[in-house]
Formats: sequence, structure tokens, C-alpha cells
Amino acid sequence: MPTEPAAFGAIESSIEIDAPPARVWEVVSEVRNATEWSSQAWKIFSPGGRTTKGTWAINLNKRGPIVWPTTSRVVEFEPGRRFANRINENTTVWVFELEPTPSGGTRLTERREVPDGLTFISRFLTDKLFGGQKSFTAEMDRGVSTSLQRIKALAERG
Repeated sequence: MPTEPAAFGAIESSIEIDAPPARVWEVVSEVRNATEWSSQAWKIFSPGGRTTKGTWAINLNKRGPIVWPTTSRVVEFEPGRRFANRINENTTVWVFELEPTPSGGTRLTERREVPDGLTFISRFLTDKLFGGQKSFTAEMDRGVSTSLQRIKALAERG
């Protein structure tokens, strides 16, 4: 059960990518691809075929010597437009929104939403293992920028 409002939740960043939305969609909408661009995802196990709404995964995340598991489920899947993945342990929702640009490229926005606040266990572990909510959120914010740069490189490479 969430224990606090989304005080440390909102993270958002955007990037312009010189690739059409269909190509960017290929990169961001397949949960198994996250290990190629995420700043934390180390291994992802997801049964079945292509990702769609309802796809679930077991994720191993890594920060230095610390490895921790999470589970996730795709909660929104609008091809070429919007993809959202909910992390069950902390109730965060990672959203990717794609918009075509006049030049034929894509404006990609990545956002972390915390609509229900963070769970007690998430807050406790973040405080004990990662230096507290404020510093961890700042680190996640930097990680989003890194992820977007990696997605850009993958999409533009084609």
C-alpha cells in the first residue's frame, strides 16, 4: 500500500530523434530491449512473444554492486504513440510518449509517474540502500537523460 504522495515522483525529459516514430517505437516498446538503453535494467525475463498491453516481466536492476529484482506489467500500449510500464514493487509508472516532428523525426518524452505514491518497502529500501529518496530521485533523473541519449543512438542507427 502506498504511504506518501508523489513528492519525489515526477521525473520527465524529452529528446529529438532523427528517426521516424515507427523506428523509435521498435526500440522503446519491447520490454526486453530496456537492457540496451536503461541506466538500471541489467537483465529482463519476459515470457511469450512481442510486448503488448498486459505483458509482464521480471527485471534485475543493478547499481554498482547492488542488484535487486522488480516485476512489471505493460499498462498502456498505443502503437507509435504511448507505452507505459508499471513497476509493481514501488507503484511507479514509466511512460514513453512519441510525437512526430515536422522534419520526419520523433520527439520522445520519458516520464516517471507516481500516481499512488511510493510503497513503504520501496521508501525503506531506497533510504537504506541508495542514500534516500531525494538523492535517488536525482540519480533517476540523470538516468532518464542517459536512457534517452541511448535510445536516440539506437533509433538513429536503424
